[in-house]
Amino acid sequence: MTDTAARDPLPIEPSARVLLHDLGLRQDRDEWIVGRMATRTFVALPAVGARAVALLGEGLSVSRTAEILRAETGEELDIPDFVRDLAALGFVARIGDRPVPDTDPPPASLRWLRPHHVRYALHPALPVLVGVLLLAAGVVLTRRPDLLPGYRDLLWSRHGSLVLLTGAAAGWTLVLAHELAHLVTARAAGVPGRIRLGTRLQFLVMQTDISGIELAPRRHRLTAYLSGIALNLSVASAVLLVLARTDTTTTAHRLLAAVLLLALLPLPFQFMVFTRTDLYFVLQDLTGCRDLYGDGLAYARYVFRRTRRGPGGGAAGDPSVRLPPHERRAVRLYSVVLVAGTVACLAFMAAVTLPADVTLLVRAARGLGPDHGLAANADSAAVLVTLGGINVLWAVTFWRNRRSRRADRSRTS
Repeated sequence: MTDTAARDPLPIEPSARVLLHDLGLRQDRDEWIVGRMATRTFVALPAVGARAVALLGEGLSVSRTAEILRAETGEELDIPDFVRDLAALGFVARIGDRPVPDTDPPPASLRWLRPHHVRYALHPALPVLVGVLLLAAGVVLTRRPDLLPGYRDLLWSRHGSLVLLTGAAAGWTLVLAHELAHLVTARAAGVPGRIRLGTRLQFLVMQTDISGIELAPRRHRLTAYLSGIALNLSVASAVLLVLARTDTTTTAHRLLAAVLLLALLPLPFQFMVFTRTDLYFVLQDLTGCRDLYGDGLAYARYVFRRTRRGPGGGAAGDPSVRLPPHERRAVRLYSVVLVAGTVACLAFMAAVTLPADVTLLVRAARGLGPDHGLAANADSAAVLVTLGGINVLWAVTFWRNRRSRRADRSRTS
């Protein structure tokens, strides 16, 4: 809500009827998740709040809604103020004869893709097929342990520039396929979804906003969260089966081994739940937390302030106290993982990643010039273009997303 709106509340007559946008509701324990799919805005409401939304959605006036709720609960509820809150969330299209200003919804990726096009993505048989493929790959691997990939498989050619460029192309293709798996699965559940670049600590990532999946049944939610991991495992399994049938002395075998490793490399990073990976959303769903990362970060900041200033040092109260008991326990445990993981990641970046980047860039720059052969110049140019491009893209993405978050905060209070 803007400051001006806070000083000049939206006038709502008792006889006014409220036209709501297309909203979805889903019960979650003792609360209801209410959201607008188009804008991907969601809020948790008590049962009486969900009942108020339902009554207003049926076209009842503000005063009539208040009367029904008073008769059902025995409490006097401020329905006009409740409608103002709904309007601030973008849930209200019109109050009486007055339209409520609305913002343009964020564009969805692949808008032409309809749920009926990809309904197979939520078919119960699909996880069984993925499991059979994994089982077949596991059997082959037990018989041919030499097919287990190692880091040397990435060096499939003696030309460094060729290895770097093909590795980057194959790696980003697999990343895009991973995100498309999330998008397709969510679209099958009727969720728009949007793929974009983002940053997680020092990592440049591609991420898919499928927040609308909050309104779907749990099986659909977990399927959407795990679909990217399932795709990586399926690709790795299929490549392994083909790899077992190719001659180990051929270039095709070496290329397939590199693709196998590239498909498996992102999987260990999924356990870095402190960077909000796919497994983070699974963990958040299973623990029943509304915002595990945000609440965990707030609790970690509270503990830091209290440790630095002491219990009586003026730090704000414990933010986890307002949470239900099951969320409070999960948030406090997650805050430990969040702090430890973030510190470890940043320390690794300072001790390993940055020195390695600088070393590679310096060596590549020194490898350029007329004193070096054509192959050496090509290899150095490939390193400079690839590493430099990735670093520039990370910086641009980071600042663009930061400005977007600042703009969102400036529009709301």
